[in-house]
Amino acid sequence: MNPQRLWPASRWLGSAWTRGAAWPAVMARRGYAARGAGLTSHGNPIITTHPSMTQPSTDPRWANVEMERYADEADVVIVGGGPAGMSAAIRLKQLAQAAGQDEFRVCVIEKSATVGGHILSGACLEPSSLNELIPDWSDKGAPLKTPVTEDKFAILSETGRIPVPILKGFPMNNHGNYIVRMGHFVQWLGEQAEALGVEIYPGFGASEVLFHEDGSVKGIATNDVGVGKDGAPKDSFERGMEFHAKCTVFGEGCRGQLTKQLMNHFDLNADNENQTYGIGLKELWQVTPENHHPGRIEHTVGWPLPVRTFL
Repeated sequence: MNPQRLWPASRWLGSAWTRGAAWPAVMARRGYAARGAGLTSHGNPIITTHPSMTQPSTDPRWANVEMERYADEADVVIVGGGPAGMSAAIRLKQLAQAAGQDEFRVCVIEKSATVGGHILSGACLEPSSLNELIPDWSDKGAPLKTPVTEDKFAILSETGRIPVPILKGFPMNNHGNYIVRMGHFVQWLGEQAEALGVEIYPGFGASEVLFHEDGSVKGIATNDVGVGKDGAPKDSFERGMEFHAKCTVFGEGCRGQLTKQLMNHFDLNADNENQTYGIGLKELWQVTPENHHPGRIEHTVGWPLPVRTFL
């Protein structure tokens, strides 16, 4: 091992190495043990913004902090203000109003500061579900402005490309669909939901699933704010809020933190195969106007990925 590669870390620790017997002594000297932050099983400092990791009940810094949460009741609470969560909220309010239940409360908890702010994907949207949900979406200004006019499919090599024809009925045939930015689409869905009376709470991250005594889901709690990196409450500390509901819908995306809590609580992964993952990369290209073709979708396989990727 080259000691020079560890030099910045050793300087930060005051000439002690980041591994070995010197580490606990260094952390104690810097006050972590006295402040109750402690070390992980690997000897690293526990630096967190979540008070449950620092055991506030035994930490004197939390002695006089009010930890009671305010609780609100709703008929349905939806965690996650993405396309699925917003669509569910809209449909629930539509059904409630059709049944004459105008006071039926639907709340959407969204961690982003603005609706659609965490939706980064561009997408090709097939509009049949939108046609059912909001038939007059065009009149209401939905941001579906670029219909697909052309599909191209090619196999790439290191030196060129081989065009492949796309026949009608192939999944790559997107005529009738729209090229959209999902962030704009979800923002518009949020506007439609609010017009129906859905309560949307942006900037509130759900951090905990709440359970009844019988083990059923009671609702969720939002995250505390104003906690320092050392786990101590700051002057701006505010306790999170509880949302109780007859039905709680979790639409926080793949492997959300609350979904993982439910998986553990109800043992939902028993006898299942382990989930597999793929890494997706998003790139933003700036192209010259003559190379920009609105409505065109390019499908490619091959280079730089090996052939076995597609087998």
